[in-house]
Amino acid sequence: MRPYEIAVIFDIGLDENDIRATTDRVAELVRSHGGSVGHLDRWGRRTFAYELKHKTEGFYLFIEVVANPAAMAEVDRMLTLADEVLRHRIIRQPERMAGRAHGGEALSDVQAS
Repeated sequence: MRPYEIAVIFDIGLDENDIRATTDRVAELVRSHGGSVGHLDRWGRRTFAYELKHKTEGFYLFIEVVANPAAMAEVDRMLTLADEVLRHRIIRQPERMAGRAHGGEALSDVQAS
């Protein structure tokens, strides 16, 4: 198991339920492969430095997970196919970063609200 951070930029036209549904699908996919989901950082609405798919703004979201590389390949495939995702990036974190708390909210806290 390795620590990863998933950065996702959603279309700004989506409502909160669509973003939550995609986030839940990512979490379920990671858990089904034996991984765990850590903190969730919602950066919210941000203006792009340049136009992306004819959009000038997006909703930024960062998810920390600990999973195996096969699970992250599936997450990458799912996010690539998701129409609501403008762009995503999966970043492998150094081992010492696993389990760090940097002020984000736990995914379980988000699902409870």
